[in-house]
Order: sequence, then C-alpha cells, then structure tokens
Amino acid sequence: MAEATLVQAVNRALARALAEDERVLVYGEDVGANGGVFRATEGLQTRFGAKRVFDTPLAEVLIAGLAVGLAAEGMRPVAEIQFSGFIYATLDQIANHAGRLRNRTRGRLSCPLVLRAPWGGGVHAPEHHSECPEALFVHLPGIRVVIPSSPRRAYGLLLAAIRDPDPVVFFEPTRLYRSTREDVPDDGQALPLDRCFTLRAGSDVTLATWGASVVEATAAAQTVAAEGIEVEVIDIATLAPFDAATILDSVAKTGRLVIAHEAPMTGGFGAEVAARVAAAGLFSLKAPIARVTGYDTVVPYPKLEWQYLPTAERIAAALRATAAVG
Repeated sequence: MAEATLVQAVNRALARALAEDERVLVYGEDVGANGGVFRATEGLQTRFGAKRVFDTPLAEVLIAGLAVGLAAEGMRPVAEIQFSGFIYATLDQIANHAGRLRNRTRGRLSCPLVLRAPWGGGVHAPEHHSECPEALFVHLPGIRVVIPSSPRRAYGLLLAAIRDPDPVVFFEPTRLYRSTREDVPDDGQALPLDRCFTLRAGSDVTLATWGASVVEATAAAQTVAAEGIEVEVIDIATLAPFDAATILDSVAKTGRLVIAHEAPMTGGFGAEVAARVAAAGLFSLKAPIARVTGYDTVVPYPKLEWQYLPTAERIAAALRATAAVG
C-alpha cells in the first residue's frame, strides 16, 4: 500500500536509500534495535543488518563527528539526533567541519551527510523536545536546511538530501509524524531541493511558511477565502539555499506578504524572507510585511503550548489585516 504517514514516509525513504546504495549508513541513539523513539527507523536493522543500521552512545558530538568522518571517506551517513533540542552540541562539528570541508580541501573532499532530527512543538513534550533551531543552521555556510511538511514531501526531499553531495540538516515536524496520511509511492523519485512548493494559488496575499505551520497556514487561507480573500500559500521547504524567486514572483502578483513560523520572531528565518522581499520586491508591496511566529521565549510546557505556537486564528487575523491595507 502506498499510503503513509510522515514518519512512515521517512522510514520508506531510508529503506530505499539503504537498498540502492551500499554507502548509506543509518545510525543514532536507539535507532537500531528499538527503531527510534518515534519509530522512524523501525525494521531497518533487521532488514539491512547491524553494520549499516546501528545504535550509538548518548553523545551528540560523537554522532555528528562520526558523520563528518564517514562522509569524508566516501560513505553517506544519515545520522539521527533524537530530539532537536539536543542538536546544539553538534554545532561545532557541523559548522567547523561539515560546512567547510569542501572549501578547506579546495574541492578534493565533500561531505555528503544528512543530520535528521524531530523538530517543533505541539506534541506535549517536555523542555528540550519542542525546539525550532533552523535559523542557527541556515546561518552556517555550506549547509542545506530542509523541512518537509507532508508525507510525500518528506519521502522525496529525504531521498534528495541523502543523494546530495553536501551536508544537509533535515528537520522533521514532530506533530506531523502521524497526523495525516497521503499516497506516497515508493518509487525512488526525489523532489527538488532548493525550491519552494506553491500549495495554493491566490491573488490577494502571499503566505510563506514551512514545516508544521503549513497546516495552520492552509487552514487560515481556507478560512479567509470564505470572506473573499484569496491567499497564495507557499511552502519554502528548503530554507538554505532559499528560493527567493518564487516568493518574489508571488508578491509581484499579490502585493502583500505574511510569513508564519514556529520559531521565535527575533532572528527567525522569517526575518530573512522579509528582508529579501523588502530589498528586491519593495515596489510590489501594497502593505507592510507581517510575521506570525512563536514568541521570544523558551517553548512553554504543554498546558501553554498553543498559546505559543502560531494558530490558524492568528494567521487568519494577519491575513485579514494585510489584505485590508491599500
């Protein structure tokens, strides 16, 4: 059966990559015998063996450093960080080695690794399990940052990330792991990296988003459509390198831009999207750019979680306010 949840699509892509390329290795904390804390790697060790799908100590620095070494020697490691809140320890290896290896060796070596991690809130997790640290990695030269928003895009983008010759940080929205199902043929077809996906056409407001916020953004667009406001919803998907052209083309048509994301507002990637449009599409704008984001604080515990996350209601309010200008 081709239908799958997002976590099943990730598992399916990993199995496909392991089957088609002996250089692919999958490893991390509890990913082998246990199949991962979210079961993203379930069954892979049984199918491909403990030399290709294996557990590591609880040591994120080791996980990232091993990935760099394996990639430099021609392997294609896919390393899992169990929760995105634990990914900060990997920054030394990712920033100082993975992102610089091609430049440091003048092209003699590349670093084709993928660093996977569950990402974002909305699952009633404790502290350090609901982080959205994508802006930290977007700022690192030489690193691709990819965040899928559906099972089909998770499958295609993960395959593309594993096949890419350079390092990719691949964040998987935790609250989308099992929330929806869609047809995901296991055909080995990758989706293009470095491209936005236009999910809904519209003529009044452009709504740019990524990850789990795509769900709330789509719901908000449907709500205001009943009020006569047609919203073009764009899933950025690959944050680095950023496909600004798709956003600019949309803003040239709509004249308005709303950006929605889970991460805190200050220094969030939404600020970069806004800056690019302000620099290259200023004369298309009929209204100020609006951002609907998380707040500049630690993600709260479950009881207050949805007071922090951008809801469909908050996004719809921004769409109405933006559409009313001009």
